[in-house]
Amino acid sequence: MATASVLGLAVGACATSTPDGASPAVQATCTHVTAILSDGPDPTADPVGYAEAQIVPLDGVHSSDRPLQKAMLGLDAAYRAFYMSDGSAGAQAEETHWGSVLDAICPGATG
Repeated sequence: MATASVLGLAVGACATSTPDGASPAVQATCTHVTAILSDGPDPTADPVGYAEAQIVPLDGVHSSDRPLQKAMLGLDAAYRAFYMSDGSAGAQAEETHWGSVLDAICPGATG
């Protein structure tokens, strides 16, 4: 748990937003996820490469907050499907859906 706190503090300057009223653990996880999703190829120029670049780092983040964990798992699965399908419309719709779910918990996490 100390690692997550240190990571949250280390990337805090990079995050644009954390959820108001959320526990410190959720805020730290949101900060970490936001930092992960802001890294990698330009999602507009290389959407498939961007999805591929997020899979391993996002899979390594865990939260005891069930809605946040579900959103992260959903987005991770959507990125995997998007990459494996070479950017199919169905996979893109899933990615958009789970990105919105995550952004509702961690405002601005997906950009």
